[in-house]
Amino acid sequence: MKAMIFAAGLGSRLKPITDSLPKALVPVGGKPLLEHNILKLKQAGFDEIMINIHHFGDQIIDFLAAKNNFDIRIELSDERNELLDTGGGMKKAAYFFDDDRPFLVHNVDILSNVDLKEVYNQHLKDPERLASLVVSYRDTYRYLIFDDSGCLQGWVNIRTGETKPLKNMYILPFQKFAYAGIQVVSPRIFRLMEKEPEKFPIMDFYLQNCITQKIAGYVPENLRMLDVGKLNSLNTAEEFILQNVSMP
Repeated sequence: MKAMIFAAGLGSRLKPITDSLPKALVPVGGKPLLEHNILKLKQAGFDEIMINIHHFGDQIIDFLAAKNNFDIRIELSDERNELLDTGGGMKKAAYFFDDDRPFLVHNVDILSNVDLKEVYNQHLKDPERLASLVVSYRDTYRYLIFDDSGCLQGWVNIRTGETKPLKNMYILPFQKFAYAGIQVVSPRIFRLMEKEPEKFPIMDFYLQNCITQKIAGYVPENLRMLDVGKLNSLNTAEEFILQNVSMP
């Protein structure tokens, strides 16, 4: 099975650590975030992984070489010349996903107890899905909104009232969930991306296409996750791993 790790981000919320280190190599519990996620994917049966790189990308290249790519197939999508955002990053890596099978995409700064194989299998049950997004009831002010069948209908910022893809959407009938940084994507997405620019965010792409494409939310049971993209989260990350996350 194939997967992609989004590891090209600047890690701005983790400054000053990321002034000299890519976010992917920030250590948590004695291992870099990237290693935690590679091992989690490998344990779930994903043995071919694409990783995009930008900020201090040479350090990631050296790290993977020193680890012998964790004895699986790992390839790099080099965005060191220009950061392409999540949608552009996925589009650039399209050549890797050449087996006409869905693939899993994981943000490098997410730690969780999510059963990645189960998320993948849930996606396979419905061939009509373009994507399955792992979501949660987490408190935030920016939400994806889904109908009763679990299909994406839009996005709302409850602080400002802004809605997408349409302005002033009537959102009361819909359920609000926070995106958890993990998704499974069907390969036909690349045909839909052909007219997209080189650089674009994947969530905006989903919001533009959710009326005509089935983009589903998936809420794992007993979900526990931690976004390690902020400095204050690093203080609790090691304890979180010990208590909530089954890591190899």
